[in-house]
Amino acid sequence: MTDIPFLSLAIWIPILGGLLVLATGPDANARMARIAALLTAILGFAVTLPLYFSFDAGSFTMQFEEIRPWIEYFNINYHLGIDGISLWFVLLNAFITIIVVIAGWEVIQSRVAQYMAAFLIMSGLMNGIFTALDGVLFYIFFEASLIPLYLIIGIWGGPNRVHAAFKFFLFTLAGSLLMLLALIYLYNSTGSFAILDWHRAILPMGAQTLIFFAFLAAFGVKVPMWPVHTWLPEAHVEAPTGGSVALAAIALKLGAYGFVRFALPIVPDACKEFTWLVVGLSLVAVVYIGFVALVQTDMKKLVAYSSVSHMGFVTLGFFLYNQLGIEGALVQMVSHGFVSGAMFLCIGVLYDRLHSRQIADYGGVVNTMPKFAAFFMLFAMANAGLPGTSGFIGEFTVILAAMKNSFPIALFLASNLILGAAYTLWMYKRVVFGEVANENVAKLTDINQREFFFLALLAFFVLAVGLYPFPLTDVMHASVSHLLEHVSDKMLPLPPL
Repeated sequence: MTDIPFLSLAIWIPILGGLLVLATGPDANARMARIAALLTAILGFAVTLPLYFSFDAGSFTMQFEEIRPWIEYFNINYHLGIDGISLWFVLLNAFITIIVVIAGWEVIQSRVAQYMAAFLIMSGLMNGIFTALDGVLFYIFFEASLIPLYLIIGIWGGPNRVHAAFKFFLFTLAGSLLMLLALIYLYNSTGSFAILDWHRAILPMGAQTLIFFAFLAAFGVKVPMWPVHTWLPEAHVEAPTGGSVALAAIALKLGAYGFVRFALPIVPDACKEFTWLVVGLSLVAVVYIGFVALVQTDMKKLVAYSSVSHMGFVTLGFFLYNQLGIEGALVQMVSHGFVSGAMFLCIGVLYDRLHSRQIADYGGVVNTMPKFAAFFMLFAMANAGLPGTSGFIGEFTVILAAMKNSFPIALFLASNLILGAAYTLWMYKRVVFGEVANENVAKLTDINQREFFFLALLAFFVLAVGLYPFPLTDVMHASVSHLLEHVSDKMLPLPPL
């Protein structure tokens, strides 16, 4: 099994399948494009399953490695591999691609082939980011992934889609150009573009500081961290439902993944020196952005701000430098993929019927859409961190980890459980409960079989991770332990926060 290039298949099946879907041509062949896209997405997910079932959870080394010479003059290789940290994001990405294709099955009526192809190509590029072990390869996938999402927002988005897409592209591109300079410096210092060689490099503190801020700029914008988060609400509001799902479930994880794959192991002393900065920015995201979410009147914008708040747990968890913190942050990333994706899909279901995202335009939806209301309730509770759902596991674990370092930090983090419940349940109450608000709500029809299917799939994983997270944490345990040992070997003892 390990001789089969599963990682290459996970990257290139969606990309080549997307090109084939694109070749189906005009909307007269829309049905063919949809079927081809779904079959490609399912096949792309299928080739990722052996990665989990054949994965050695007791090993911290890279597995399913593939390495082939590419540009030998600069020692650049086509080098792929996964460990317990990256495995789940490949699986999550492939799964979400299926959900996005099904969600857009009936909704997208113009340029169907291009829409489906954009998501498939983006899925392959995302898998390339999570599996690349060569710096140039990583950077190419990292930058190329901007293009499909830019087109998805700019072509199929709302009235201000061009502005939102342009802002998203500029913010992310500016940060990643600084990362490119850091990668070139690392190559000049080591003579290699292999990321694992960079992990072993001993760098002077001045260089580490500059590289750290380059990584902070590149990955902080992607998360996004406060105060460079302003592109996210606009992108979510203008993006089509599938674009919001892919953006929240996968694209935001790229920045957090960059911290744990690049910043912590390559420049540990600089990370230690500026832990206060990352922790401070993360706490602002958790608390302040939670209050910002409270005053939103647009459902999409509210969930977008809640994503910034939830991702604050992730960046803070990484910089706690303990097993619970990093594992909790990784679980939070996976959970957020399911929960935020489900929340945006629920908002999309309402928008497809009423063409409004304003909370004030709804009320009493439970009377006309009881099945939808039940699913929406589950996902709202998960977004608020209810025990028994995946939303609770990651956040609670990070709070426990923070308690070991600083009680005030843990207290601020715990406040998000109250804020999350406040803004999420406030929205749910206004939209779903009460008497039927108006004629438009009275005419709403409940979810169909297609919508029931993708919401049920997400509900299953939200509950499965919430009730039994062991399969998730067991896979990542050895890799996280090795990361912490590696970081501690390269850095001086960490002072208390």
